[in-house]
Amino acid sequence: MTIHASSSANGDTLTIRITGTLDFKSHAEFRRAYEGAPARPRSVVIDMAEADYIDSAALGMLLLMRQHFGEGASFAVTNAKPAVMKILQVANFQKLFKVA
Repeated sequence: MTIHASSSANGDTLTIRITGTLDFKSHAEFRRAYEGAPARPRSVVIDMAEADYIDSAALGMLLLMRQHFGEGASFAVTNAKPAVMKILQVANFQKLFKVA
């Protein structure tokens, strides 16, 4: 599992790319990825193109990240594979995140 964070040139968008499994063991690394953002982004994108699996702890981690940035930001999960998409749909994450 690896987590890579990058900000757009103007700092408006934070993109976090997940590779492998996002679970409780990756909590600290995931938190560092968004807390280390150089600016307060207007949008946060979680790119799951290389994520194979997420568990309930990962769902909680996504919610904590959303809470960290507050209501002023928009949130999206993109490129989710079918197994990850199913978990997000069962948890009704489309109500809190744009899931594409």
